[in-house]
Amino acid sequence: MPSFAASDGLRLEYLVDDFTDPWKPPETLLLLHAGMGSARRFYAWVPILGRVCRVVRPDLRGHGASEVPGPDGLTLDRLARDVIELADHLGAARFHLAGVSGGAIISLAVAIGYPERVRTLAAFASTPGLKPSNVDAERWGAEIRAKGVRGFLRDRIADRFDLATVEPGFVDWFLDESAKTSPELLARFVSLMATIDLTEALGRIRCPTLAVVPEHDPISSMAQYEVLRDRIRDCEFVVYHGLPHNIADAAPERCAEELRGFLSRHRGLA
Repeated sequence: MPSFAASDGLRLEYLVDDFTDPWKPPETLLLLHAGMGSARRFYAWVPILGRVCRVVRPDLRGHGASEVPGPDGLTLDRLARDVIELADHLGAARFHLAGVSGGAIISLAVAIGYPERVRTLAAFASTPGLKPSNVDAERWGAEIRAKGVRGFLRDRIADRFDLATVEPGFVDWFLDESAKTSPELLARFVSLMATIDLTEALGRIRCPTLAVVPEHDPISSMAQYEVLRDRIRDCEFVVYHGLPHNIADAAPERCAEELRGFLSRHRGLA
């Protein structure tokens, strides 16, 4: 994987997939994965989106192949700056931005803090932070440290997927991928996200925004999701009925097609 050094010296890894027409300058789409994820979680999105944008998939700091930050290196401001610095590294003055769950919270922060850089924004399964959600961060952190990431997720897997509809082998793959994240780092990440509530700042988002949310999510209620619809002035709000939290993993092609259609409507992409 290619990498770059963030301004605090941490090495961050990323992937680029660009299947756009080579005679046209491509627009850039950054995809931010959820906590305990990595760039690999977007594997099914790339074939759909790679023809219309240069798709960039970073590993968030502490996740995937990126280095784990020290005690002071995991803040929302720092995570947002990582996105801007990666865009600078790639020469993308402006870019499209989409995130999933914790990655979407970071995406919201980027759109709020750097409005001149973001062309369009998409948030999948995200409230304005985990503070306005049903997450008990202290309990989650204790379970993650005691059971490890795989054990923590295994015990809560029905909160994330409709087990009657996912393909055989998928859950084990998801658990194995998630377990590559350090339990200590994930506990820190959850604790950070549980302090965040961007509700009052959502009105500062100026770009067209897509919010796609699951109907049956024990992690966040529909009312908590609807804050995005009600506070962001140009927001398309889409509900995936009958699905729990991890829509981006359980219905990746649907999510990617939703995003491709949104990009087409707002930026003239085919």
